[in-house]
Amino acid sequence: MSVSDKHVWHERARGLKAEWRAFIDGEYRPALSGETFESTNPATGQKIVDIAACDTADVDAAVAAARKAFEAGVWSRRAPVERKQIMQRFAQSILDHREELALLESLNVGKPISNAYNGDIVSSASCIQWYGEAIDKLYGEYVPGAPDMTTMVIPEPLGVVAAVVPWNFPLSMACWKLGPALAAGNSVVLKPAEQSPLTAIRIAQLAVEAGIPPGVLNVVPGFGETAGRALGLHMDVDAVGFTGSTAVGKLFLQYAGQSNIKRVTLECGGKSPQIVMADCPDLDAAAEAVAKGIFSNSGQVCNAGSRVIVESSIRDALLDKVAGIAGQFVPADPLDPETRMGSIVSEAQFDRVMSYIDIGRQEGAAALLGGSAVNQGSGGFFIPPTIFSDVRSDMRISQEEIFGPVLASLAVDSFEQAIDVANDSVYALGASIWTGDVRRAHQAARRLRAGVVWVNCFDKGSMSAPFGGFKQSGFGRDKSMHAFSKYMDWKAVWIAS
Repeated sequence: MSVSDKHVWHERARGLKAEWRAFIDGEYRPALSGETFESTNPATGQKIVDIAACDTADVDAAVAAARKAFEAGVWSRRAPVERKQIMQRFAQSILDHREELALLESLNVGKPISNAYNGDIVSSASCIQWYGEAIDKLYGEYVPGAPDMTTMVIPEPLGVVAAVVPWNFPLSMACWKLGPALAAGNSVVLKPAEQSPLTAIRIAQLAVEAGIPPGVLNVVPGFGETAGRALGLHMDVDAVGFTGSTAVGKLFLQYAGQSNIKRVTLECGGKSPQIVMADCPDLDAAAEAVAKGIFSNSGQVCNAGSRVIVESSIRDALLDKVAGIAGQFVPADPLDPETRMGSIVSEAQFDRVMSYIDIGRQEGAAALLGGSAVNQGSGGFFIPPTIFSDVRSDMRISQEEIFGPVLASLAVDSFEQAIDVANDSVYALGASIWTGDVRRAHQAARRLRAGVVWVNCFDKGSMSAPFGGFKQSGFGRDKSMHAFSKYMDWKAVWIAS
């Protein structure tokens, strides 16, 4: 197959048969209620398939299967080297099905096929591979003590983990949870977002084919208020790893308190600032990072650089450059490999983003670019790059997460003011500063309230570095060895000799 030919992608899409059922205890099955919901292609508005609408009964069955597998030790007590080999096979299987998974991802969320094929699927496989490789590196500790006493500290899996993931990077976010949770020895119940269940449903079978025992990985598609809530309240779920909105993250904290005080870790919303000072060493590079940081994935990124805080003397020059680069992000057919910007994920999200564009105008911000829907004859939901200038920090478009291709530009007159404006947010996921002053860079790295700070770059990352936020962006970290702390606990063992 030529991955550079949009006609071949469209032909493959017409022949695609997407799995629609839940995956519980090693097999596909419809929801016990028989209910389904429609999964649509947001680039065309056309139905892809009807998905099993799991609710409390299905969650109960999935959790029971996960608990049974965990207690039987078919995965939790399996030799680390064997689990490592299986995880490696699972990662390779994802790569072997790269074209199919990329197509499912693109059709499900309107993501450009080139992004899914070259980015999301490859990074998902790399995540599973990375954590598979880490399995036999999870060492315990020996505690020095009296000669007649041996004291060990042993890491142990928690048990049954619920992974609740968002729709913007469906497979990548799922693997960020599955990788460390499975590597630690847990059983997992994965609840994909109702907008994007297709790749999660598909990889469950790939996992079993790779050797992960039945019951260790289960997938329950459904709505947040039914399947998600049931997982949050379930008395036999030991932990929830959640990525999504801050509002829903707060619900999971409530569910934990109302049930068994299960462990909850959250990666929630963001309103990430990019500070560009007048001494920026490369304004072209900064402009490119600002544009990519908000317009990639149609702005549907938790750490999107949705606020650019720029020193007044270079504001116009920077925004002119950003606007020029924005012209490369023309909303178009996601199955065309040349497309850099696809659709918004759903009509509801489209309406939300458009409402914020209206709010920006009402608040008095100046729309320098975009602001109107495009490609309306397609049946899909497309919004072009939109840039607002003359934004104040107290405006809603500066304070609230829009989750679309909308950039708010705020002018400042000093470094101190830039830091204050950047930190003037309930969110604290990511932040960047562009400056040629090394002392200022170090000061900013320490003073910016964010889980990740970039200096003279933006959105850089690797599996070896943790990702997560402060404030209402949540707590706990995905990626790196730090992610294991969400899915394991430490047992002290004292042995008298």
